[in-house]
Amino acid sequence: MSKFVFDENEVKAKIDKVVERTMKMDYGWDWPAGVAFFGIAEAYEATGEEKYLHFLKNWIDKELEDGLPSLSVNACAIGHTLLTLYKASEEENYLNYAIQMADFLLNDADRFADGILQHTVNGGKDVFPEQAWADTMFMAGYFLLRIGHMLDRNDYFEFGLKQYHGHEQFLQNETTNLYYHGWDHVAQNHMSGIFWARGNSWAAYTMARALELIKVQHPSYMVIADSLRDLLSALVRLQSPTGLWHTILTDVDSYQETSGSAGIAAALLSRGKLYNEYIQMSIEGILSQIKEDGSVASVSAGTAVMDDAEGYKQVPYKRVQGWGQGLTLAFLSALLKQKTKN
Repeated sequence: MSKFVFDENEVKAKIDKVVERTMKMDYGWDWPAGVAFFGIAEAYEATGEEKYLHFLKNWIDKELEDGLPSLSVNACAIGHTLLTLYKASEEENYLNYAIQMADFLLNDADRFADGILQHTVNGGKDVFPEQAWADTMFMAGYFLLRIGHMLDRNDYFEFGLKQYHGHEQFLQNETTNLYYHGWDHVAQNHMSGIFWARGNSWAAYTMARALELIKVQHPSYMVIADSLRDLLSALVRLQSPTGLWHTILTDVDSYQETSGSAGIAAALLSRGKLYNEYIQMSIEGILSQIKEDGSVASVSAGTAVMDDAEGYKQVPYKRVQGWGQGLTLAFLSALLKQKTKN
């Protein structure tokens, strides 16, 4: 298939609806906001709609009236929004807060195995001791690469690359090339050993975006490029005819899930025309999950590394979720950017 086809005006209209619905949700300083606002920021860059940027600015300014809240790895996802606001406005306070977050990750966040960030959430740092989750590649790894690249800070950049390499080492299966959801360094196992769709989308999407920032001459470039190549090759063979992926990638009896599908589809866009056939199916599948009010349907709730496959199948997918809105916006915005390139 030489190229994929979509109605640009329809996609812009869908983006606007999803953004409007996302802006009506309530958020604290944590990862749901981080992913949702990342999507809005991507929509702003793809469309130039100033109202998207104004919403982000107003929310951040209000939240920072009392200074930066206490941090976890997951909460650092909001750092992406700070970088977007600084880039758009050149207001130093946004950059200063983003630097504080990067410094927390570099110097203070819990880690194991020679510098791999332990997955931490708001409410307690020892909930998941010495565990690596694929989520961290988005929440912290990609953020560190972005700020390191923006400021020419090699310490941030290299520590971000360490997260990519460490998570590949512990999470990517050498036979299937899929990423496990998590790794328990204490028990030395992958816990339930599930290949979870959204976890694989965190890996695929952030590796694709990372390659935009890493020089080809850097030794890490081919490490990440090859990991992504093999992952995407495995993922396209697991896509449902609807254009979506199952929440357990290898289990067709598990429900089809939109946030993971959007992240995977956005990563496929980075490979030129190689995967256009699969991208076309994703466009149709993901657009069909956007309701009239801009809510993205079939998005799984917040998901820990569950005990077994049945646990993943029982995670509800009834409610609208910030990460579903954000990853869908990331995909649709990437479509528009791709159209501009072509």
